[in-house]
Amino acid sequence: MTKLSGPMLPPASGGLPKQAVVLLHGYGSDGNDLIGLAPHWQSVLPDAVFISPNGPDQCRQLASGFQWFDVSFEADRLARRQIGVVEARPVLVEFLDDLWRQSGIAPENTILAGFSQGAMMALHVGLSLDTPLMGIIAFSGAFLPPDGFGTAQRARTPVCLVHGDMDGVVDPEHSADADVALRQAGYDVSYHVSKGVAHGIAPDGLDFATQFIARVADK
Repeated sequence: MTKLSGPMLPPASGGLPKQAVVLLHGYGSDGNDLIGLAPHWQSVLPDAVFISPNGPDQCRQLASGFQWFDVSFEADRLARRQIGVVEARPVLVEFLDDLWRQSGIAPENTILAGFSQGAMMALHVGLSLDTPLMGIIAFSGAFLPPDGFGTAQRARTPVCLVHGDMDGVVDPEHSADADVALRQAGYDVSYHVSKGVAHGIAPDGLDFATQFIARVADK
């Protein structure tokens, strides 16, 4: 199985890490993209290590980037996303298991965050675990429910959803639908729509996610 790796920033406090924030990039990008979120969140989590692994495969359409799953031939986008996240799940789960085992950081002290395709992975994988995480943050993503979603054995990790209402790449309704599905299943959901924003992370969305981190870190 592919071993994930990518850029990492140690705790701003200079001490041993007590929390971990795993950042999952979008299609055709790499770990250097989302590691840029770390400086915005280090003041809230000064003892956290930030890790932004590259996706498991080279991107077919953008040779310099990576992907969590292929979308270059998708006739049915929903079906392809469903197949893709399921196929990529074991690689990310192994990465998380290795991180927890090697660092001693507990799942409940871990935030899984992603953008676009990375957000789909964060939601699917994070909500497939039996152990709760500190939180899941999904920017401009979609929710593909894992097996057993909504059942008693699945942990109820708090979720933050952020989406631009002018997104022409991933329909904003996907986050709206995720908000409804997660709330109905009993999850603690924080949902924010960035007005006039296309496929990206706007300052107001980033601030909203920062407030979410501050809240779940205090629990």
